[in-house]
Amino acid sequence: MSFSPFTSKFILHQSMQIGGAQPDWVSVTLGVFVCQGCSLIHRSIESLSQVKSVLQDTFEDKEIEFITSMGNEAAKAKYEQQVPPFYHRPSHTDCRILREQWIRAKYERQEFIHIEKQEPYSAGYREGFLWKRGRDNGQFLSRKFILSEREGALKYFNKQDAKEPKAIMRIQTLNATFQPAKIGNPCGLQITYLRDNSTRNIFVYHEDSKEMVDWFTAIRAARFNYQKVAFPGANDEDLVPRLTRNFMKEGYMEKTGPRHTEGFKKRWFTMDDRRLMYFKDPLDAYARGEVFIGSKENSYTVVSGLPPSIQGYHWKYGITIETPDRKFLFACETEAEQKDWIAAFQRVVNRPMMPQEYAVEAHFKHKP
Repeated sequence: MSFSPFTSKFILHQSMQIGGAQPDWVSVTLGVFVCQGCSLIHRSIESLSQVKSVLQDTFEDKEIEFITSMGNEAAKAKYEQQVPPFYHRPSHTDCRILREQWIRAKYERQEFIHIEKQEPYSAGYREGFLWKRGRDNGQFLSRKFILSEREGALKYFNKQDAKEPKAIMRIQTLNATFQPAKIGNPCGLQITYLRDNSTRNIFVYHEDSKEMVDWFTAIRAARFNYQKVAFPGANDEDLVPRLTRNFMKEGYMEKTGPRHTEGFKKRWFTMDDRRLMYFKDPLDAYARGEVFIGSKENSYTVVSGLPPSIQGYHWKYGITIETPDRKFLFACETEAEQKDWIAAFQRVVNRPMMPQEYAVEAHFKHKP
């Protein structure tokens, strides 16, 4: 028997209570409402979840009874009993690999009910092979990686039997963010760290999405435990946003040099908190340059347009960033891109600087 119009409205009302994207779908086997994007993932795991549309499909009485007895809150209490604070809880805006592995970890593997299943990313040590992009030739080659909380570092080796690592990345400055479109692989992960206070990029992937998310989560766990020691009085809620971060914005702009007489050149820009970096290619290991963007209280401003005397740009939607030392001039291809970049810059400029950021600013001023 299909549900009545009254029951239809009741189920729709219940789905409205869930945050994030519009949850117009429901798993009749799990009893949870999901958005369209996550419904596609649920639908792809046929052994786990059977999905129906709240607005278009019909429901049997037993399905309605189960959905109304379970619901998202009851499912959360059952399947999220022991989610580690460092585990990233994805939203509808996250990439598919994070959302899929969250669904599988929660419902299929039940990692947050059986805590021993969290060992791959919570043990404080992880070793394995990842495909890493070569800095010079752009080829992805298998490389051995070791993450050790005891040593406070992530290391990789160019040869399987090598005794010395090719690079040592301190957990203190480590970041990881999934970049499937940029890297050209659904499991593509961009790892960044500071080397001589300049940003270094490493691009990796693994064919197994669980393996890749376990590496990502292990990095977050190592970062979390480091932060617990570095900031002993901080709450978990204060530390979690510091574990890993997505870039505020990326994309192409044109830029000119410090004298403002050089021709504008197209560069790939990455806004990572207060660091604006530019690259010749999006997958370059090192930035061609970095700009520190402070706060308006410290005389940093962002305005639309370029000074009237400036020439040599091809894209007409300009942006001027003024710092205490100089002006930086950029040009965007479209007005929409200009507005997006200005909004990203303004979010940073409008935020007061933290004490540790003054040391970073001082380093930028003394860069050769």
